[in-house]
Amino acid sequence: MSQDVCVVVPTIRNHECMRDYFENARRHGFDLDRTFVVLVTEDFCDTDAMERMLDEEGVDGAVFDGTAREAWFEEHGLSEYDHLIPAASHAQTSFGLLYLWANDRFDYGVFIDDDTLPHQDEDFFGTHMDNLAFEGEIEAVGSDERWVNVLYQNEDEHGLYPRGYPYAAMDEEVETGTATVDDVVASQGLWTNVPDLDAVRILMDGDLQGQAQTRTGAEDFEGDFVAAEGNYLTVCSMNLAFRREVVPAFYQLPMDDNEWDVGRFDDIWSGLFLKRACDVLGKNIYNGGPLCEHNKAPRSTFSDLTNEVHGLELNEHVWEEIDAVGDDADSYAEAFEAMGRRLAEGDYDDWENGAFLNYCGEFMLDWLDCLDAIETATAEPAVAAAED
Repeated sequence: MSQDVCVVVPTIRNHECMRDYFENARRHGFDLDRTFVVLVTEDFCDTDAMERMLDEEGVDGAVFDGTAREAWFEEHGLSEYDHLIPAASHAQTSFGLLYLWANDRFDYGVFIDDDTLPHQDEDFFGTHMDNLAFEGEIEAVGSDERWVNVLYQNEDEHGLYPRGYPYAAMDEEVETGTATVDDVVASQGLWTNVPDLDAVRILMDGDLQGQAQTRTGAEDFEGDFVAAEGNYLTVCSMNLAFRREVVPAFYQLPMDDNEWDVGRFDDIWSGLFLKRACDVLGKNIYNGGPLCEHNKAPRSTFSDLTNEVHGLELNEHVWEEIDAVGDDADSYAEAFEAMGRRLAEGDYDDWENGAFLNYCGEFMLDWLDCLDAIETATAEPAVAAAED
């Protein structure tokens, strides 16, 4: 089978976690020859050790620290777009999206965070691929607030809401039904052990070490589901697979490295953009398995709060802004352009750090220009070869 899966791993702490994912693939018969692993890291990290790990595991891949990313942009004639990848930020996963887009052999992408491990009794890669191929009936979840808590199945017991869930949408009335699904474009695997919470909710849970006193287990997840059309959900990139086609609407925004010090909403807001595009285009995001074990390292909850607080008010409203546009789009790029223009041109002076949304909108439009430039560059050699 051809190499069709690009696995993107942002890592500065524990690239060795990937050995467990490779072992999981071998245990369940998933062909690792299908995968190419892109490790996105920093200049201060041991890139030689990362390359050795890939060699020892016999898995094809490449390591991109800051210097290597800069060289990649230059080699592809894209230096004017290198600002799209923020420095020292989880949002550097966007580089993986660019790498995928520039190599048309990849039909799928997979995001894995380096503080996770697969459940060895579940076929991690195989389940994600099955989810993306799913056709049939599945539970559809919505609410009177138009938001779905991805931890809703046992919320009465644990009371958790995930990072990025708007405070104004809490205490929702959950509505469940059945949907017939035939076009899944993203598969979000959920997580056991440390729940993915924001700092305010972690503090409310009585934890000062950036984790949570309340933990989740496999028993908290009763089945797979989709968020009903017109409903939004949090999308976390620690355990996520997607089809190539979504890349134009899946940019991980420029967090942390900005004058407003807004951070920690890159995957959350990209998930909103993707869900809006999916609703417009009649696509679906599949949620549930495969589960991963989230082993978030202890750190100051107040440090996370410092990174998040500058964007908390914006997070209450950004979904409403993008929900107002893009109805007539017939592609991911068109939907994303409508959302980008809405944010770039909006007047958000009434919200704290509202100008950051204008900034994001400008970057969103640059993202589309960058993808167009990549497509043009990759098409030119093919045209030249045909002429020869």
